[in-house]
Amino acid sequence: MASLKVPASVPLPEEDAEQLQKAFKGWGTNERMIISILAHRNAEQRSLIRAVYAANYNKDLLKELDKELSGDFERAVMLWTLEPAERDAYLAKESTKMFTKDNWVLVEIACTRSSLEFFRAKQAYQVRYKTSIEEDVAYHTSGDVRKLLVPLVSTFRYDGDEVNMMIAKSEAKILHEKMEAKDYNDGDLIRILTTRSKAQISATLNHFKTKFGTSITKYLKEDSDNDYVQLLKAVIKCLTYPEKYFEKVLRQAINKLGTDEWGLTRVVTTRAEFDMERIKEEYLRRNSVPLDRAIAKDTHGDYEDILLALIGHGHA
Repeated sequence: MASLKVPASVPLPEEDAEQLQKAFKGWGTNERMIISILAHRNAEQRSLIRAVYAANYNKDLLKELDKELSGDFERAVMLWTLEPAERDAYLAKESTKMFTKDNWVLVEIACTRSSLEFFRAKQAYQVRYKTSIEEDVAYHTSGDVRKLLVPLVSTFRYDGDEVNMMIAKSEAKILHEKMEAKDYNDGDLIRILTTRSKAQISATLNHFKTKFGTSITKYLKEDSDNDYVQLLKAVIKCLTYPEKYFEKVLRQAINKLGTDEWGLTRVVTTRAEFDMERIKEEYLRRNSVPLDRAIAKDTHGDYEDILLALIGHGHA
């Protein structure tokens, strides 16, 4: 469930565009006005505001925001204002660059979005960067990581709820054999995780646990110091319990020595319109502290304000 709070009566995009233009004028930018508008509009509404702003003022709203804002607040506003597919394309590109390389982000995008959402992100990637996610991932990775990630970003999974229990039982047996042999880069294991629907994978892993008395991640825990195995665990978690995966990203971002603002910003801006309420519940269950209190303790100023607005703290 989304945490984004949109007012019952939303102003016309022309009105929002005009207020944003006013926020940029004068000696200082009116950050509070920017938050009050953009942090309380959904993706479709934000897209309309951008289009109207461009038509009425002959300016790109994103460029104006980039010019007027700075630091972590700027990054949060910019990421949020992008359309979801544009945002995912940008995040994917950042994760394949040499100095910002982050395979975890690729796993997040490929495994927690619906097939159509991910397809749109890949389209946006090609339009913006004149290359494909598949070829960039293949070029910037190697070995087992490439063997896992290339098919992962190339897939278009079935998104329905139908499950074949015969397949679930037979593939649970295959996965158990591979776990026992520590054959974590096996082709069948990768095939199952990169092509089966999320519902089918959940059925397979549930049967795995029932039949063999332990979860597949318990097997992987024994080799958790291996980067590839860690990535494999992330794939499984993102496909089956995304709220638990994102809770851990937030916990590590907030609790580490010096807040990981990039991780915090990425999760809040990408999940506010989708499943942030479930993530907040999981965070409270795991840490006995509400997420809004944890964010307020670790951040400040306009950056704190937009994060709290996006996770639904306060009124629209």
